[in-house]
Parts: sequence; C-alpha cells; structure tokens
Amino acid sequence: MSEKQIRDRGVVIDEGLGVMQKWGWRIVVLAAAGLVLGWIIGHTWVVIFPVALALIVTTILGPPAAWLRSKGWPAGLAAMAIVLGFIGAIVGVIAILTPQVAGQASEVAASASDGLQKVRDWLTGEPLNLSEGQITRAIEALQDKVQSSATSIGSGIFSTIGAATSAIVNLILVLMLTFFFVKDGHKFLPWVKVVAGQRAGGHIVEVANRAWATLGGFIRVQSLVALIDAAIIGAGLAIIGSPLAIPLAVVTFFGAYIPIIGAFVSGALAVLVTLVTNEPKDALIVLIIVVAVQQLEGNVLSPMLQGKTMNLHPAVVLLGVAAGGTLFGITGAFLAVPVVATTTEILRYLNERIDDSVAWNAPENDDDAAEILEES
Repeated sequence: MSEKQIRDRGVVIDEGLGVMQKWGWRIVVLAAAGLVLGWIIGHTWVVIFPVALALIVTTILGPPAAWLRSKGWPAGLAAMAIVLGFIGAIVGVIAILTPQVAGQASEVAASASDGLQKVRDWLTGEPLNLSEGQITRAIEALQDKVQSSATSIGSGIFSTIGAATSAIVNLILVLMLTFFFVKDGHKFLPWVKVVAGQRAGGHIVEVANRAWATLGGFIRVQSLVALIDAAIIGAGLAIIGSPLAIPLAVVTFFGAYIPIIGAFVSGALAVLVTLVTNEPKDALIVLIIVVAVQQLEGNVLSPMLQGKTMNLHPAVVLLGVAAGGTLFGITGAFLAVPVVATTTEILRYLNERIDDSVAWNAPENDDDAAEILEES
C-alpha cells in the first residue's frame, strides 16, 4: 500500500481560489453577454416583436397549410387560403365582440372596483373585525389600478388597433410575415443544414425542430384550453343572469394565455363583478365554477392535451411570467412561457449531448475504470 500523499493546506486553498476565480470570470463574461443581448433585443424590438407574433401565428396556420400541400396544392396558394381564412375568422369575431366588449369595459372595471369595496367592508365588519388600515390601503391601490385601466380594457384590445398607425403597420407586417413563414417556412431548415454543414447544421436543425414542436404544441393546446375555459365560465355567468357575461368570457379567454397568473386574475375579476351585478350567492356560485374550471384545466385538460410537450414545473412557469411581465409588461407575460419552453428545449438538447459525450468516454467495465484510476 502506497503512502498517502500529504498536500500543503496552502496549495489546496490556492487551487480552490483558482477554481473560484475561473468561475468568477466565466460568470462575468456570461453577465456581460446577457447585457449585450438585452441591449440588442431592446434596440431591435421593433423587428423582433412582429417576427415573434408571426411565428406564433404560424404555429397555428402551418399544419393546415402543410396538409393542403400534401394534397397537391401549390405552396403559395395553400398559404394564401389559410391566411385569408384566418383573417376572415378574426375579423368576424372582432366585429361581433367589439361593440359589446368595448361598450361594457368601463362597467366591468367599475363593478370590479365596487366588488373590492364590498370585500373590504366584509373583512372589516362583523364578525371578522380585521384591521382596517392595511386592508383599506391595499384595496384602494387595487381600485385605483382597475379604474385607471378601465379605458384600456376595451379600447386597448380592439379600438386602439384600428386607431394607432403603428399598430396598423405592425399588424400588416405580422400578416405578411405569417404568409411568408407559412408558404416557405418548411424550406428554411434544409437550407440551414446545407449552409451550416452536416455537423453544426444537424444540431441546429434538431434544436429548431424541438423548439418549434414545443412552441406549436403550447400555442395550439393553450388556445383550445382558453376556449374551453371561456365557454364554461361564460355559460355559467349567462345562466346566473350576469349582464357582463360576454366581456368576462373574453377576458377569461385572453387571460388563459398567461398561465397561472392570467387564470387567477380573470377568475377574481369574474367573482368581483358578479358580487356587484348579482347577489352574493351568485358570486359564490361563480367562485365555485372558476375553481372547478381551474382544477379541470390543471389536472385534466393541460396534462391530457399537453402531455410532455412542455414538461415545465409550475414554479418555472410562474417565475418566467413574473420576469416577462416585469420587463416587458403584458407582452412579456404573454411571450414568457414560449420563450422559457424554447430555452428549456435547447438546454435539454445540450444536456443530452453532454450525457452522450460522458457515456462515449466512460470505461466499458470495472477493470477499465480501475486501470484509469491507477494511471491517474
């Protein structure tokens, strides 16, 4: 048995500090790269935003266009038919919903504010008798936020699109990009593989395919889940006689695209509005419906429809939505989950390649492992 080699403590500490210094420089470089990337995104957001929206729309329109191409349709004609059909459907829905949603937006906001007032009175009155100071300040802050947003609730979704020139330009740009993505998107990855070469191109194509499948699965399934949520909650509101059933159903539909937070906010809004427009027992019924729908979505619809397409922990989703909302507002909250899911797919692919490399270099049996240890 060989004698155990004794190393000086100073050498061990010096090596540890060297490793810390190496990783410290790596963290600094990564942070600097993050800052540069953020600066680039901030200054090119006017381009990135319509491209991102066009890609999201393409995830919905791409499969039917591919089906038409498989039936012998020319790529341009298939893309034109699908995009025009999509535009017609959207215009029809907006034409039907805009008068009701925009006309009742202020009423929804006012009712939600009055509902918060009723909640405050209930918390500070008999039999709870809670401290009024903090509750009052918190609810007044929520009331100010809701009332200040009353105009944007209706006009921000529909009317502003038609009034703001920049929004019209972005809308036209998104539609044109969507047409080209639907028409020629299937040619992009083969071109990348040829240009980048077999080795790098293969990795790029694989990562892009995975990210595209994840993004498309999320958008399509989330649209279906949002439609089911809005239909059930809207039907429940209509059955109990809520005069604001349609605008609340629309808010529920759009809120479903912001996982966890959107469902909570839209559900709370429906309960508060019903508390004012109807009786307290109706608000309790709406609360039960909202909770049941969220349980149905979380435990049945999303697992059954999503499967392992996303495979993201709820905490990761929540942090992503919070970060996106803080940095870029409602747009960031909407785009947060697709970005997080796509980034996660890239990291998973890198992890798989690392595992493959480790497995490739691993010793085949215990004897080989022993020889390696002896040599080292």
